[in-house]
Amino acid sequence: MSDGRFEKIALIGVGLIGSSIAHAARRVGLADRIVGSARTETTVQKALQLGVIDEGFASPAEAANGADLVMLCAPVGICGAIAAEINAANAFRDGAILTDVGSVKAAIVDDVAPHVPAGVHFVPGHPIAGTEQSGPESGFAELFDNRWCILTPPTGCDPAAVSQLKVFWEKLGCFVQTMSPEHHDLVLAITSHVPHLIAFNIVNTAAHLERVTDQEVIKFSAGGFRDFTRIAASDPTMWRDVFLNNKEAVLEMLGRFSEDLTALQRAIRFGDGDTLYRLFSDARMLRRGIVEAGQDTDAPDFGRRVTGASEPNTDE
Repeated sequence: MSDGRFEKIALIGVGLIGSSIAHAARRVGLADRIVGSARTETTVQKALQLGVIDEGFASPAEAANGADLVMLCAPVGICGAIAAEINAANAFRDGAILTDVGSVKAAIVDDVAPHVPAGVHFVPGHPIAGTEQSGPESGFAELFDNRWCILTPPTGCDPAAVSQLKVFWEKLGCFVQTMSPEHHDLVLAITSHVPHLIAFNIVNTAAHLERVTDQEVIKFSAGGFRDFTRIAASDPTMWRDVFLNNKEAVLEMLGRFSEDLTALQRAIRFGDGDTLYRLFSDARMLRRGIVEAGQDTDAPDFGRRVTGASEPNTDE
């Protein structure tokens, strides 16, 4: 029976997710040693100063060398190139598990799998947890508590490797489910990707309205607009890559969203209060279901800390 422990974990990327993995793994003793690499020396040094990693490296290959768990915690668009670099340096340890944390899975499989040598077990993953913060200083051990992590093992993947990674994520605090990469991308398109796209768009729409000044947008954003702006503050590089690598599913969900939005427009235009009430009631019940499932809170102000800067702990 797997215990989820690893001798050496290599984090390729030590931002919010990578640093949170390190904190959570240390909390329950899942690694003898945690090393990492980042795109800049400044980030590596920051991660070392914070105790996120035991040793830092300039290149992914150096960090991955000899690790029995290699985690790609980098933007989706560069994971294939990172895997290719590690493979070219013969840095993958025989029997190691290679995984990732990206919000898109089919593209990751296409980009990364060709660079995974025989004897290395590739198990793509996605912890559905995060904040709009970034950098090694933004990580915290509790990020994954009671959140879901989806694993999308390709056909023929070693069941023992999948089991090992599943236990690892469970001990970090997650519920774990497996599904195909394509199904994952369809589900996340509507639960995460399209909401972010709408958030980015509505913030930009407000900014471009000639009849609303910038100061008015900021001053009166204590309601729904404020909640849109939270996820619109998310990392632009990450989300650019998400949309470029999950375009089919996102476009399909946008089409369905546009149809439903048209129905709302018609109801408003023709004064159809019954339809509006029914649709709003259905949405309210779904929202209650999310809270009851423990995936958010119904606390006042969405559980935000009211002092200092807003630092919500909701999933992305």
